[in-house]
Amino acid sequence: MSHILLQLGQGFLDCLTPLNLLMLLVGIVIGLLIGVLPGLTLVMGVALALPFTYRMDVTASIVLLSAMYVSGTYGGAFTAILFRIPGEPIDVPMLWDGYTMGRKGQAAKALGWTLIAALGGGVLSAIIMVLLTQPLAHFALRFSTPEYFAVLMFGLSSVVALGKGSLSNALISLSVGLLIATVGTDETYGAARFTFDSRILADGIEFLVVMVGAYGVGEVLSRLETGFASKPIEKIGNARTELPSLREVGALKAMFLRASVLGNVIGLIPGAGATIASFVSYGLEAQFGKRRHEMGTGVPEGIVAPQAAATASVGGALVPLLALGIPGSGATAIILGAFMLHGIQPGPEVMTNSAPIVYAVFASIFLGLALMCVIGYFAIRPLVKILDLPEAVVSAYVLILCFVGALSIRGSITDLWLMIGFGVIGYLFERFKFPIAPLVLGVILGPLAEASFMNSMISFGNDWTVFFTRPIAGAVMLFTFIMLLLPFVQQWRAKRVATASVAR
Repeated sequence: MSHILLQLGQGFLDCLTPLNLLMLLVGIVIGLLIGVLPGLTLVMGVALALPFTYRMDVTASIVLLSAMYVSGTYGGAFTAILFRIPGEPIDVPMLWDGYTMGRKGQAAKALGWTLIAALGGGVLSAIIMVLLTQPLAHFALRFSTPEYFAVLMFGLSSVVALGKGSLSNALISLSVGLLIATVGTDETYGAARFTFDSRILADGIEFLVVMVGAYGVGEVLSRLETGFASKPIEKIGNARTELPSLREVGALKAMFLRASVLGNVIGLIPGAGATIASFVSYGLEAQFGKRRHEMGTGVPEGIVAPQAAATASVGGALVPLLALGIPGSGATAIILGAFMLHGIQPGPEVMTNSAPIVYAVFASIFLGLALMCVIGYFAIRPLVKILDLPEAVVSAYVLILCFVGALSIRGSITDLWLMIGFGVIGYLFERFKFPIAPLVLGVILGPLAEASFMNSMISFGNDWTVFFTRPIAGAVMLFTFIMLLLPFVQQWRAKRVATASVAR
């Protein structure tokens, strides 16, 4: 424990250097802005920022993206409570009670509960993150290539959670991402695949181009289709935050703990993330909470439960990312890309080879939560003010960032055309209800899984049963199959119940 505290203290010192502190502050502000603006999602915002970290120091870039991730789970609370407009899907459960409380003349108090919930859930999650990551990484050091392949397959199976309802569409999206990941020169045998004699494609398609195009350009095209016809937002001139008393907070301490632990656990599940944590926590409180019959009428529990769980999921999602190299959410998939962009592979050896960077990330979460609450408390009026900007203007800025980001990767015009192409793919995916997150997951984890598979085949004489006969690999593969089969079992049970009810 003393060793962990010593390294965490060094991480705080690293975060307090001028550059890292500036990146932390910038990340918090940008994350809040992304949360406030409807249409700019947290994952899209982090993806847009990623290309600009290409020439930055690795610690500064990870601190920037982590700060955006943390504050992005909180910024949308302002518009959800004041205007009944969720900046993120995360904020939908909160507005059921938050907006209702605001309509009763208690908007300032609702914002205060949100701030306390974000701080409490985030701090508890950060503590659990610090305590869990190193033991999990040490356990994972026992892994060989078959175990690592099994873990990556488990990460790819998180497509079930990322599918947003349709498993078939999610699997198609994942397959497209895996196909894109095969473009370029094979690392094992040096064979060219799908390059069409292009030197740019021989180096492969940068995952940055895919993410920026699919999320950024795709979203702009989707909003262009609607003619940027968003609902007009009423003006609120006296927006402020009123913190609850210590007695009021103490009365909800059990629920704080329950929501925070639940959010952290859900964050640990690859592919789950803050949105699922928010909905599940609200649903749990509505079913089993002391005031479950009053949920939706403007009670603090309906605000605290989803917000604490959403912010707590951040620390939980970073644990599998750092310890196993598996992103726990869409945003951490992009942070994984940032690590790889700087030549660092998160996974079992990261706590040994890059411990200072990892503990700087830990420290940035603690500092980011504190800064987020201070800035959120005092900056609510200017944050809400940006909603006056026309939607078309915001989309134009997003498009400029996309083009600058894509060009900064390799300085190639080809990357710009590829980005536009993936923007069209992202638009079509949204249009026909195909989730984008599995595509990104396939692009990032696909090459890693392929390399682990090929190395396993070379090391074990092409014996594919090694993935099932080795205890750890076999157990992980079993969990993978269970995760993939679970939706089919649930559908079968639902049909059986429906048939039985009709027969009655």
